[in-house]
Amino acid sequence: MKDVQGKVLEVGCGSGRVLIPLLQAGIVMEGVDNSTAMLDSCRRRVEELGLTTKLYEDAMHNFSLTDSYEAIIIPAGSFQLIEDREQAVTALRHFYSHLKPGGRLIVDLSIPTNLDANHTSTRSWETSDNEVIVLEDRRTECNLLDQRIVSILKYEKWKEGVLVQTELQRFPLSWYGYHEFELMLEKQGYEEITKSADYTWLNKPVKADQMITFEAMKAPSN
Repeated sequence: MKDVQGKVLEVGCGSGRVLIPLLQAGIVMEGVDNSTAMLDSCRRRVEELGLTTKLYEDAMHNFSLTDSYEAIIIPAGSFQLIEDREQAVTALRHFYSHLKPGGRLIVDLSIPTNLDANHTSTRSWETSDNEVIVLEDRRTECNLLDQRIVSILKYEKWKEGVLVQTELQRFPLSWYGYHEFELMLEKQGYEEITKSADYTWLNKPVKADQMITFEAMKAPSN
C-alpha cells in the first residue's frame, strides 16, 4: 500500500477498523458497506479524529460509484460474506471496472479448517464503558459441496451483571480453493496475480489455516 499514489476504496469497510488507520497513515481512502449502523460508527470516529473521507452505503457486489481507484481492498475475509458464487464473480468484474488501468485489487481470504457442523464457541470482552460483550457462535450449516458454512451469532451486552441487550445475526462464510480463486481472477481479466501468506509479501502459503492475500492488477492502458 505504501506505493499507492491515488485513491483507495475499501469494500466492506464496516466501522473503519482498517480504513481509519490507513487514513491516519496519509492514504486517500473511501469506503463502501451495506450496513447503515457500521457506516454511522465509522463516520463518527472519522470526525472525532479530524479526518476526511467519503463513505457509501451499497452492496459489495454491485455498488454504484462514479470514481475509479488506484487500489480496491477487501481485508480480513470480508469477500467471503458473499454467499452466491455468481455474485462473487460479478463482484470481481465490478471491482475491475472501478480500477484505474494498472490499478490493483487486494483481497484477503481464508480456508476454514474446522468443518464440524455442530461447532459452538463463546468469547467475551470488556468495553471502555465497563460493559461486557459475550459472543456465542453456533454453526447451523456446513455445506462442503457449495463451500459454505453458516453460523448464528448471538451477542449479549451485560452491565453490572444485568443483561441489557441481545442481538442475533446470521453469518455465512464461503471459501475458495487456493488455485480456484486465482482462476476466477484470471477469467475476469486480472494480471500479475500474487499470493502471500499471513501478511508477509510473497510468503508462499503452505497451510490451509493461513490468511492468504491475493493481489491482482488491471491491465495498464496502451
